[in-house]
Amino acid sequence: MEAILIDGKKVSKEIKAELREKVIALKEKGIIPGLAAVLIGDDPASATYVRSKARACEKTGIYSDITKRPGDISQEEVEQIVRDLNVRDDIDGILVQSPLPKHMDEPAVTCIIDPQKDVDGFHPFNVGMMLIGQPTFLSCTPYGIVELMRRNKIDPSGKEVVIMGRSNIVGKPMAAILMQKRQGANATVTVCHSRTSNLNEVCRRADILIAAMGQPEFVKAEMIKEGAVVIDVGINRVEDSSTEKGYRLVGDVDFEGCRQKASFITPVPGGVGPMTIAMLLTNTVKSAELRAQRS
Repeated sequence: MEAILIDGKKVSKEIKAELREKVIALKEKGIIPGLAAVLIGDDPASATYVRSKARACEKTGIYSDITKRPGDISQEEVEQIVRDLNVRDDIDGILVQSPLPKHMDEPAVTCIIDPQKDVDGFHPFNVGMMLIGQPTFLSCTPYGIVELMRRNKIDPSGKEVVIMGRSNIVGKPMAAILMQKRQGANATVTVCHSRTSNLNEVCRRADILIAAMGQPEFVKAEMIKEGAVVIDVGINRVEDSSTEKGYRLVGDVDFEGCRQKASFITPVPGGVGPMTIAMLLTNTVKSAELRAQRS
């Protein structure tokens, strides 16, 4: 058998088309959804990501505001930027691009974001609401994975899900979302990490395997069971002299090997990646809709 490809590009386009209709409806009420990004320093990957978000906003009809500051800016100045965005009526979502320079306290900056504008889903208030199963802004990458599964009719209910990686961005929120007592969840969840013993054995139990640990092509075919759903969150650069750039992008999964055993599999690139921005836009539009209800 060969796995069915889970096409994140296709699904993200569908979501953006749906969002455009919602944005039109909001504009008829006099509300334009607004997303503000704060970019500190000159990290090339962060700059590229922020530009991608801005382009996606433009295509969807969302107002995009970008604040750029040098890497030697003080903690106090960054916190003031966030406070100013909190009180702006034209901004529905705020994201502070990670990572911040090493001299900064990133969690402290996150805590200053108004939870009603925390469209990244990182504020402790929203993390807590997610954990107890209450409506909130979900972290964008896990949210995107849930949406990919839903639109590909992959139901995790009653399934054994193994998550490789325990980061605050993917692993932990992914586990919290899938264990909830609701449609699209109800899974039995195991989280693996660097201290997990018998890792291969644990992975082979998975009906759904989610790899998010940042190790290029770590997951081999012998680590998955026949017919498993494989979700690859990793994006890694590996040297490849045969390409013009001198490198290629691979995931945390040995794609060619695992696609022969899996029932569904995400590619890298083009799988989970496009969904992260799509769900960021989804959260921003949701925030604008809530603003419309309050006004």
